[in-house]
Amino acid sequence: MSTVLPPPSDRARELYDRMLAFMRERVLPAEADYHAHRAKAGPEDHSVPPVVEELKAEARRRELWNLFLPDVSGLTQLEYAAIAELSGWSLEIAPEAINCAAPDTGNMELLHLLGTPAQKQQWLEPLLAGTIRSAFAMTEPDVASSDATNITTRIERDGDEYVITGRKWWTSGALDPRCKLLITMGKTDPGAPTYRQQSMVLVPIDTPGVTIVRDLTVMGRHDQHGHAEVRFDGVRVPAADVLGEEGGGFAAAQARLGPGRIHHCMRALGAAERALAMMVARANSRVAFGGPLADQGMLQQQVAESRLEIDQARLLCQKACAVIDEQGNKAARHLVAMAKIVCARAATKVVDRAIQVHGGAGISDDTPLAAMYAWHRAMHLFDGPDEVHLRSVARAELRREPLLPAWEH
Repeated sequence: MSTVLPPPSDRARELYDRMLAFMRERVLPAEADYHAHRAKAGPEDHSVPPVVEELKAEARRRELWNLFLPDVSGLTQLEYAAIAELSGWSLEIAPEAINCAAPDTGNMELLHLLGTPAQKQQWLEPLLAGTIRSAFAMTEPDVASSDATNITTRIERDGDEYVITGRKWWTSGALDPRCKLLITMGKTDPGAPTYRQQSMVLVPIDTPGVTIVRDLTVMGRHDQHGHAEVRFDGVRVPAADVLGEEGGGFAAAQARLGPGRIHHCMRALGAAERALAMMVARANSRVAFGGPLADQGMLQQQVAESRLEIDQARLLCQKACAVIDEQGNKAARHLVAMAKIVCARAATKVVDRAIQVHGGAGISDDTPLAAMYAWHRAMHLFDGPDEVHLRSVARAELRREPLLPAWEH
C-alpha cells in the first residue's frame, strides 16, 4: 500500500488559494450576520439566513463549487482534503457555501453512482445546482443502527408502487425549508440473505404519509437544517423510485458512508486548527499571575499536544485519501475507519483545551467553541460510532500477516 503522497496539481493549488481568500474575505466575516439572523429568528426556526445564499452565489462566481465530487471538480480526494479542511473553520456556513455540505454530498454521490437518467434529472441536477437540499433517512430510534442490518422500516412492493412504513431519526437536514428529498433505507425482503434485505428509495418530502415529528437537539442546540425524527405511515412512491437495485441498499449505504466519513475528517481538522489558533491567541493576550498565559508551562504543553494530534490526524487522513485515489473506497475502508476515530478525537481534545483556556467565555456562545465541541463530540457517534470502527480495525489487524516473524526462539 503506497504511503507516498503525490503533490497537488497546479489547479488544486489555485483552488486552495481561492478558498483561503474566500474564507478570509467573505465567510468568516459573514458569521456575525448568520448568527444574528438565527438569534432573531429563534433557536427552533429553520429559515435560511440570507447571507448563506449570498455566499453560495459568490462561491460559484469564484468557481468554488461541488469540489467534493471528482467527476465534476477534477480534483482527487487528496487535493479536495485541503480545501475541505479550510471549510471546517466555519462549519455552519462554509461547506454549504461551496455546495459541499453533508448530507447532500453523500446523497449526490449515491445519485451520481446509482441514479437512473430520470432520477438524476429530477434530483441530482438541482442538488448540484444548490437549488434544493436533501436528507438521508437510515438511523432508527428503536434498534442499534450502528448495525444497518437491524433496520425495521418496511418497504413493500404493491404493484407499481412501494409502500413505506417505519420510523427514523437523526435525519439531518429534513427541517430545512429547501429540503425536497429523503433517501430512505428500509427492508424490502426480510427473508433474503442478511445483506440483501435492504433497499433505498427516493421519497419526496411532501409525499402523503411523511410526518416530521420533531427536531432533535445536539447537546441542547438546534441545527439550522434540523435533525429530524420522521414517521412514514403507508407512504407510497413509484417502483421506479428505487435507487439502484432492490436488495442493494446495504451495499449502497457503505458506498455512501465511505467518502462521507473522510469528508467529515477533513472538516474536523479545520475546526481543530481554528480552536488551536483561538487557544494561542488567548494565551498570548490573557494575563494571569503576573504574565501572559503563554508563559505557563502547562499551557505550553497543551498547545504542543494539540499540534501533535492535529498533524498526526491529518497525515492519516491524507493517507486514506491517497489510497482512495489509487485503489478505491474499498481498499481504503480500514484507513478511513482509523481516520474517523483519530480526527474526531483530535478535534474534541483540541476544542476542549481551547474551551478551558477561554474560561467562562469558552462555554458561552460568545465564542464558537461550545458549538464546535457539541458537533465534534457527536462525530464520535455519527457515520458509525468509534467502537464499530475500532472493531473493524482490530479484525483487519488480527488477520494481517506480519512483515517479519513476531518472535523467534
